[in-house]
Amino acid sequence: MSTNITRHTDKFGTAPQLSPSDMAEVAAMGFKTVVNNRPDGEGGADQPTSAMMEAAAHAAGLNYEYLPVVSGQITEQQARKFAELLATRPAPLLAFCRSGARSQNLNQLARGASSATSPAASATSTASAASACNWSDAQDIVIVGGGSAGIGLAASLKKRQSNLQIAIIEPSDKHYYQPSWTLVGAGEFDVNDSVRDMASVMPEGVTWIKASVTGFDPDNRRVMLDQGNPVTYQHLIVAPGLKLHWEGIPGLEETLGKNGVTSNYRFDLAPYTWDLVRKMKSGKAIFTQPPMPIKCAGAPQKAMYLSCSEWENQGVLKNIQVDFHNAGAVLFGVSDFVPPLMKYVERYRANLHFNSKLISIDGPAKRAWFEEKDANGSIVKVEKSFDFIHVVPPQTAPDFVKESSLANAEGWVDVNQVTLQHNRYPTIFSLGDACSSPNAKTAAAARKQIVVVAENLLALRSGRPLPTKYDGYGSCPLTVEKGRIVLAEFGFGGKLLPTFPLDPTVARQSAWILKKNILPGVYWNLMLKGHEWFARPVSD
Repeated sequence: MSTNITRHTDKFGTAPQLSPSDMAEVAAMGFKTVVNNRPDGEGGADQPTSAMMEAAAHAAGLNYEYLPVVSGQITEQQARKFAELLATRPAPLLAFCRSGARSQNLNQLARGASSATSPAASATSTASAASACNWSDAQDIVIVGGGSAGIGLAASLKKRQSNLQIAIIEPSDKHYYQPSWTLVGAGEFDVNDSVRDMASVMPEGVTWIKASVTGFDPDNRRVMLDQGNPVTYQHLIVAPGLKLHWEGIPGLEETLGKNGVTSNYRFDLAPYTWDLVRKMKSGKAIFTQPPMPIKCAGAPQKAMYLSCSEWENQGVLKNIQVDFHNAGAVLFGVSDFVPPLMKYVERYRANLHFNSKLISIDGPAKRAWFEEKDANGSIVKVEKSFDFIHVVPPQTAPDFVKESSLANAEGWVDVNQVTLQHNRYPTIFSLGDACSSPNAKTAAAARKQIVVVAENLLALRSGRPLPTKYDGYGSCPLTVEKGRIVLAEFGFGGKLLPTFPLDPTVARQSAWILKKNILPGVYWNLMLKGHEWFARPVSD
């Protein structure tokens, strides 16, 4: 019997007609739910009844559902019911009928019904949310990731060549403007203004495949999904962002959002940061930064500066001990910006601890442990108490990237840092946080990378040399106090690349206005719409 079962994903399989005696083997194979799609009496006296199958399934410890459908006459209501079973019954789920084909067709229709009734798909949008099961023809371009880089690139490509067939693979219903969360944690931005339905930001004419990527088959130009058939492509863009490895710090996940433990790196936690900061009048406050690379390398200390600014304005900073534990050896990677930042470190009386990595935390006991390198280069374990701790988690490439043939030795998508084309698979490009280019991982970097990938990809498709070079641009608006920002803009090798003809090392009110009031609109209305003002790399 087991040789007749087809596992379409790790959560779903189909089989031809099963018998009651098969149920124990089905359970031994790891399935949790059996769905019978064959009407009673269809095959004559030799066909076991649903009641017989249900009794055998329950005896084997399986959940059982009876959803009979007539071959060639599957209704929308039946597809919706099957979608409900897929979403609510214990997985893996095994469906069967006479040959198994009817169950597979029902699954495909159910995936489409599920997408059509999702909150994201019901939002106003000209993009279509598609079932991954329905793909047979190769897409011109497949983009993995519906974040800043993926959405912005799709819009850019469509503006350049409107007839391109583009699909974006993205499992999330929501799209976030993450750069605002630093301000949310300081009470200067409404967190609800940082999120929109994913469907509402999908570019016109781009198809949304609402699924998760499980792997790549670049030799056959296929992307493997957690549901349905692989998606095939002519050219692939890998832009899934990075993984926040919260579980990499023992004790952290279970205490986040309580016990004074917070992080501006999560939508639901940034408001908690502000709640803690505004209520704190005395005690010990710790801010952490993990080993590089991380998204927005300045964000860990930005949380510290804004918190200290609030405590200074309240007149309570003198009652608070502030410690910044940085796993790196320097305050900021671009040396030009270290002197102005040090002035604020001194102003806020913050204690800097370099080569100090958070390794575990006990929220209820309000204790944290760090590995620190002493003067002799030896690693020592240090225990600290806290009343407030802002934690930045370790960060890695997504598992499906790290474990693929697309990755370099460090796990990032292996690209040429200038062209952003894959070093071994020329039909593949990558941009954003997951690529190996040694630039700052910021939305501002993605904005410049979009131009590079769009122009180089279209040149490749037309048989021309790749024309556009990425200069490594990244931007980090360092919020050193409420109302003032040091606007750090730089490229490869720490080269300063200021957009405006002003000294970039000076904290300015104009930069604060830019970040708080102007850049969110630029993001939603320009970057995600394919408009590229000030977005070309300077080396081009």
